[in-house]
Amino acid sequence: MLKSPLLLAATLAIGSAYAQTPTKPANTAASASVAPAAQHFTQAPLPYANNALEPVIDTATMELHYGKHHKSYYDNLNKEVASNSKLASHTLPQLIQSISKYPDVVRNNAGGAWNHDFFWATMAPDGQRGEPSAALLKRIEADFGSLDKLKTEFNTAGGKQFGSGWTWLIVQKGKLVVSTTPNQDNPLMDVVKVKGTPILGNDVWEHAYYLKYNNRRADYLKEWWQVVNWNEVNKRFDEAMKK
Repeated sequence: MLKSPLLLAATLAIGSAYAQTPTKPANTAASASVAPAAQHFTQAPLPYANNALEPVIDTATMELHYGKHHKSYYDNLNKEVASNSKLASHTLPQLIQSISKYPDVVRNNAGGAWNHDFFWATMAPDGQRGEPSAALLKRIEADFGSLDKLKTEFNTAGGKQFGSGWTWLIVQKGKLVVSTTPNQDNPLMDVVKVKGTPILGNDVWEHAYYLKYNNRRADYLKEWWQVVNWNEVNKRFDEAMKK
């Protein structure tokens, strides 16, 4: 018996839907049980809330800077670990100090990971920042004349850094020196011209300040001193002077 046009159309629709339904993979359970690859280098949590440095560094910048930019350096570095077992035999500081042995992709991402770890700890919320210790202030006055003169030299160096990079205060042979590095290099790397132990550093990549300060890098550098974690800088200085 012939089916009615409506019944025939319904039958064809059901058949078509059934034909387009994907079949269940035979090894679905096995696939679900496969764990993601282990992360050799791990990004530490931000040591304060995203809004903790307001108004100097705005919340939106912190969310992007830590959650996107910094995370990408760790993610990319871990991708390199998966294809180069030598990387897994080093800690991040060890990798930084022997960076000339590795290609630029490792240099850039290891530098980006380490530099930002250092950067977050260089800053602190209100009430947790402290002041330069007597020992550090004495060294600053000996090498720069005053804290204000150090800030001026530091800010000038950061302002003159072409393109992306960092400005640093380092301990070099018992003295304090201001230096800059391009991209994600830092003074601990064996490839930089001015080497030393960094105790303070500021990120002058545009992503560090552009949402709030736009192209006014000089304003960012000036305001940034308000959030410096001198308690951490004092500790770094004491450790560096023992070397």
